[in-house]
Formats: sequence, structure tokens, C-alpha cells
Amino acid sequence: MAIPLVVGVDGSEASLEAVDWAADEAVRHKVVLHLVHAAAPGHEAPELIAAASERARKRAPTVRLSSEALPEDAASALVSQGRNAFALVLGSRGLGDLAGLLLGSVSLAVAARADCPVVVVRGGVEHRNARFGSVVVGVEDGEGSGTAVQFALREAHVRRCRLVAVHAWGVPFGALSEPPPLSGYALEAHRRPPEQVLDDALRGSAERYPDALVSREVVEEPARHALLRAASGADLLVVGARRRRGRIGLQLGLVNHAALHHAPCPIAVVPQI
Repeated sequence: MAIPLVVGVDGSEASLEAVDWAADEAVRHKVVLHLVHAAAPGHEAPELIAAASERARKRAPTVRLSSEALPEDAASALVSQGRNAFALVLGSRGLGDLAGLLLGSVSLAVAARADCPVVVVRGGVEHRNARFGSVVVGVEDGEGSGTAVQFALREAHVRRCRLVAVHAWGVPFGALSEPPPLSGYALEAHRRPPEQVLDDALRGSAERYPDALVSREVVEEPARHALLRAASGADLLVVGARRRRGRIGLQLGLVNHAALHHAPCPIAVVPQI
């Protein structure tokens, strides 16, 4: 059986927006949409799931649905579901979060712990409804972006839209003074031209999608600024996340935190394989 696309539902407007987005995504990728409500046992679970199912069918009549209510805390339940999921889709805030929060506690916890891609559905109607025709992916130097690029190319392919690959760089702090001694590997990485970073990241993945329309952007500014600016005209922002060495979870870092809290469109956090 094919692994499902999992969406967390709690009755909040943000989770219903996530259901809309996930229903479209499940149809694009021809996978089952699995609705999950996780909370302490209560009578509202069947009603919440029924309402979310009805909304998904109205949004995408051909979507294949399954559902489940789990009597445990939402973050743990969703992380567990993500061990066998195409992706996890979450709203930006839940019922229990303060109105002023930019990102809900459950969404942040799941994004930091999941084994599969996590999509937090953010932004206005035009961004959530794929009206811009582009997917943006952030590319960093090293091996941390490979899986994110593959995910972004696949998204651009099924959406039949443009992929914008963004690599932001800057002169390292203290570079104008005498630099500290570097190992051979670090020195070579430091000297890599930014254009080469993009080319290397895209080369292998692009072979799988030879007809992909890919734009490259190399900018000299902080990565979080470059990605948020590019995402203002995108349907989806994709970022990679390295796994913690010797520990469970992901290294989200400043760039990913900024994107999760401030992205003007849905954002996918893709763990490095």
C-alpha cells in the first residue's frame, strides 16, 4: 500500500486551510490523504474528523481519504505518523495557541522532529491556492540541500510550474582581516564559486526531470532575507534540514526558523537523507 499524505486536524481555521492544501496535494501525487486528530479522549473527535473529511471532498472530489483519532498529544502522534508518510501537513497555528503567535507550538515541534517532509500551510489565499506558478528552494553549500532540491523539483513537476533555486552568500565575518587557518576541505568549500554551488546541487536531481523549468538566483545577502523575498511570489518554499549528530531531530537553524515563522506561503521542511 502506498504511503499516505498525513494532515493534522484540530478544528481550527488554520488546520482546515491545511486540509484544503493537503487535499490538492494528495490529488497531484495520487496518494491517500490521511486525516489525523490527536488529543485527549473526547466526544468531539468524530465530529472534527467528519467536518474535515467533508471539507476535503468538497475541495477535491476525487481525493482518497482515510482518518484516525489518536488519544495522545498531537506532536508525538504526528511525528509517529510521519515515520510512514509521504509528508505531514499542518496548519500554522492550532486551537491552543495564542493569537499573537506566528507559528504554533505543535507545528514547530513536529517540524523539528519528523522523519519526513513537513509542510506548514502559511500565507493568504493566493499563496495557498497555487496562483503564482513557482516553487522556491533554498540551496546551501555542502550536502544539506540535496533532498530538499529533489522534493522541490518533484513539486514543480507535478504542478507544472517553474522552480526557483536560490543560493545566498556573503563575505564571512572577519574575511577582510587575516583569516584563521582552515583545513584543506574547509578552504576548498570556502572558495567554491556561488554559481557552482547551485549547479552542483541541481545537476543530479535535474536529470530526473529534464523538462523542468529551473531559474537560478545567486544573491549576496543573508539567506533568510533572500528566501523570504523570493517566497513572496511563490506557491511553496522548500528548505532542507540537517539531522542532529547523535541526537534525535533536526537542526532547524536560524534560516529555517525565520522561514517557518515568517514565510508568506506554505513552507516545506525536508530532512536530509
